[in-house]
Amino acid sequence: MIYLKKVFFVLVFLVCYCSSGAIFGQEINRFNTNNKRIGVWKKYHPNKRIRYTGQFENGKEIGVFKFYDITSSKHPVIIKTYYNNSDSVFAQFFTIQGKVKTEGFLNNKNRVGVWKYFNYNGELISKENYINGLLHGEQFVYYPDGQVTAVSRYKNGLLEGITSKFSSKNILIEEITYANNVPNGLAKYFELNGNLKETGFYKNGKRAGKWEYYLDGEIASEEALKKNKRNIYKKQ
Repeated sequence: MIYLKKVFFVLVFLVCYCSSGAIFGQEINRFNTNNKRIGVWKKYHPNKRIRYTGQFENGKEIGVFKFYDITSSKHPVIIKTYYNNSDSVFAQFFTIQGKVKTEGFLNNKNRVGVWKYFNYNGELISKENYINGLLHGEQFVYYPDGQVTAVSRYKNGLLEGITSKFSSKNILIEEITYANNVPNGLAKYFELNGNLKETGFYKNGKRAGKWEYYLDGEIASEEALKKNKRNIYKKQ
């Protein structure tokens, strides 16, 4: 009698297990009557590692999708967040170890709005703006401590306007005017103490006209410059 009860419970367990497995199988990778994806989807790489997981509603992605590298299923290398009634997608890209590298919005696979980039320690190293996949507006580059090291301006993917560079002590050391992605216009170079070093104009990426050179912030003659260079050489 005891033996029959054990057999009965084993059979019940197997039936329940198989039934739950069948139900689970029906809950993922489904299509509706219009042959559009619905519910939870989970796909795999050829080596059986997870490729992505996410959820569809009437063929459209909704919520969070996680994508994995073919070599590892431990951390997603891409996470995309889809929103109802919006074509914009918030995307984050990660290293294999799960460290965020960059993040921002996509629209029709084009970068739009502000995108941020991070180093391995999670520190912000640059921030830039996009319109329809092209750099447009200001781009900031940062030192590890968060201090700005460079500010550039873009128009339709090309450098346009003044690009400024700063020392780690927030001293302006370079200021160059760009047009059509090459130096075009006034340029200024500074010493690390902030004094003007040289200034002049670029034309289509090349120096043009007369350039002026400075010592201790004042215009210097060629003879004074040569003398200064000789003194520097002797000290070395």
